[in-house]
Amino acid sequence: MSSILRTKKIALVDCNSFYVSCERLFNPKIRRKPVVVLSNNDGCIISRSNEAKALGIKMGEPYFKAKDIIIKNKVEVFSSNYSLYGDLSRRVMRTLKRFNSDMEIYSIDEAFLDLSNFPDQDVEKIGKEIRETVLQWTGIPTSIGIAKTKTLSKIANQIAKKKQSGVTSLIGIDNLDPVLEKIEINDVWGVGKQLTKFYNKNGVYNAKQLKNKSNSWIKKSSNVLGSRTAMELKGIPCINLETTTTKRKSCVVSRSFGKRVERFQELKEAVANYCLNASEKIRSESLVAKAITVFVRTSPFQRNYGYYSNAKTIDFPIATNNSIEVVKTAVTILESIFKNGYQYQKAGVMLTGLSNANEKTNLFSSEKDEKISSLMRSIDSTNHRYGRSTLSVASAGVQKKWNMKREYSSKIDTADFYCLPTIRA
Repeated sequence: MSSILRTKKIALVDCNSFYVSCERLFNPKIRRKPVVVLSNNDGCIISRSNEAKALGIKMGEPYFKAKDIIIKNKVEVFSSNYSLYGDLSRRVMRTLKRFNSDMEIYSIDEAFLDLSNFPDQDVEKIGKEIRETVLQWTGIPTSIGIAKTKTLSKIANQIAKKKQSGVTSLIGIDNLDPVLEKIEINDVWGVGKQLTKFYNKNGVYNAKQLKNKSNSWIKKSSNVLGSRTAMELKGIPCINLETTTTKRKSCVVSRSFGKRVERFQELKEAVANYCLNASEKIRSESLVAKAITVFVRTSPFQRNYGYYSNAKTIDFPIATNNSIEVVKTAVTILESIFKNGYQYQKAGVMLTGLSNANEKTNLFSSEKDEKISSLMRSIDSTNHRYGRSTLSVASAGVQKKWNMKREYSSKIDTADFYCLPTIRA
């Protein structure tokens, strides 16, 4: 009976300016300086420190538009380093699981954690303990919002970001209207641009007004998700924690090139690298692919050379995650869709028909297949230990002139001993 009456308590743990925090972790000199991190090919600003936000630098703004402010205020700029961010994200999530395995990894820098087993009066103290532990063990600062529902924990997290303690609990507060009144409707989790326009048109401008709208009106006027959001604002849990990750159905790896590519050899190197990346990903999840699609395209804005886009799919004879076979098939496809005289801007590969590798039994499998599987495991183990592409295939190339533009890369690699911070005593 006590478990039925137990108050649901959900904590949202959000890493503060995560990409910036990762760069600062290995470069203490920039901890109090304005910092921004750029997207692929140094295109747009995707992470900002509080100091950069204070300068008026906007999220998602193209780098060239903010360049004057950045130069004038000596803002530190970094190209994105996703292998670093992914590694530190995994460390943060492993640390959080020590408090409760009932956890939903919502994104690379966010997770919902079930704290229902803790007494109401202790949850804020637990939140502070979680925050201190994550900071001590990983070096990443976080904000933590705790409430009865996931939607309310999102709101609590917004408040926590502005507090020095970094933790806010809405547990035990009977009347949340004064809190919800300060939250604009577009800042409510699950309310996008179009829904915001609709709510504003009907006199709903903040979370309090949405919460107090009749459920019948919301169901009639929006959708089931809108109704769930309103119920969650009332403190009634409608959105469960997704603690089990579903197997992916496909795996896509694609990139825009740092410079336009004209030669088949360079395009082949890029596609081979994407194949290796995709194959490694599905092997890490014990999956095999039934088919592969390769696609290429030029820039639609480059009129002098004309626009060209093409893609082709081939089924594997037997579902596989063998990098060598995947690369070989991809190159065959590329040969059939490549056209001379174009400047290619982007290419990619997509592995589809993914299924569990352990469920696949093949009458024609041989000792050779087991040797190939052993080889793939050895490659993955070596690359995991010494860094991606330590072991590769010849068709993936060496110089990789087509690679993404990363002019401001910190080149930090957590697999490299010499990237570790040094302390002078």
